[in-house]
Amino acid sequence: MKKTLLTFLATAAMSATALAADIKPAIIYDLGGKFDKSFNEAAYNGAEKFKTETGIAYRDFEIANDAQREQALRRFAGDGNNPIVMAGFSWAATLEKVAAEYPDTKFAIIDMVVDKPNVRSVVFKEEEGSWLAGILAAMSSQSKTVSFVGGMDIPLIHKFACGYIGGAKSTGPDVKVLEAYTGTTPDAWNDPVKGGEIAKSQFDQGSDVVYHAAGGTGVGVLQAAADAGKLGIGVDSNQNGLHPGKVLTSMLKRVDVAVYDAFKSANEDKFTPGINVLGLKEDGVGVAIDDNNASLISAEMKAAVEKAKADIIAGTVTVHDYMSDESCPY
Repeated sequence: MKKTLLTFLATAAMSATALAADIKPAIIYDLGGKFDKSFNEAAYNGAEKFKTETGIAYRDFEIANDAQREQALRRFAGDGNNPIVMAGFSWAATLEKVAAEYPDTKFAIIDMVVDKPNVRSVVFKEEEGSWLAGILAAMSSQSKTVSFVGGMDIPLIHKFACGYIGGAKSTGPDVKVLEAYTGTTPDAWNDPVKGGEIAKSQFDQGSDVVYHAAGGTGVGVLQAAADAGKLGIGVDSNQNGLHPGKVLTSMLKRVDVAVYDAFKSANEDKFTPGINVLGLKEDGVGVAIDDNNASLISAEMKAAVEKAKADIIAGTVTVHDYMSDESCPY
């Protein structure tokens, strides 16, 4: 009897190990690097949360240039990694090709839709979270001029800008919003010096609150704001702690949740392909209020944000999606 029980326990342990080995998760970051304090780092945090909770390790890789995309994705898929998450819209063309060649591998891409039966596409309503950031910016501004610094000049980043402009102007017609972009190539995501220079130029034009959606470049934007005695607004990750008391808020884009859910659902054999859209209703975007910025957010500001959030979720306020027609009506 004892021998039978020991055999059963050994078999169960082996089965558990085998099940754990069935998932070999991996994540490949976009340009800007794993520790960009923003988009990529949010993705990394989601993978780390999964590893901490399950004990299952994951593979990751930071590309140095666009030429590495296909090689990296093929290597991971060929090595049996499953699921594989790609952080960033720029992976779409590579994924279109590779996903078809590995039909049994589960893929997830963030910020772009790839219509394949084994791909989960996670997109966000950045415009909704940015609307809330715009309200806080306008209500904090003494000059009634606020500004936006985007990274690469592409429709996705214009989504952030347009929502921000709409939210700021919803507080009153006298609010002015300046808008600029770092560049037209992927290098725009990793140029903090240029980001800081653009922010300083906007301060010279009267802006006293600047919001960035620029990846690693945004670190320079927030630094410039802190140095100039202005307020910055972070993006993607909670960047309030980078300059406590100098960052008004951060527009949270829950890339960490997207990565964590992809790994977790695959581990539980519940991974589903298709399009996942995450907005305020799904808690996919929002603004961060914590000990680092609590003194900057008045009760009136907090109430305005809560009302706007409720109105957007209820549908009584519709935030324009720039990518629907590549225009901004505000």
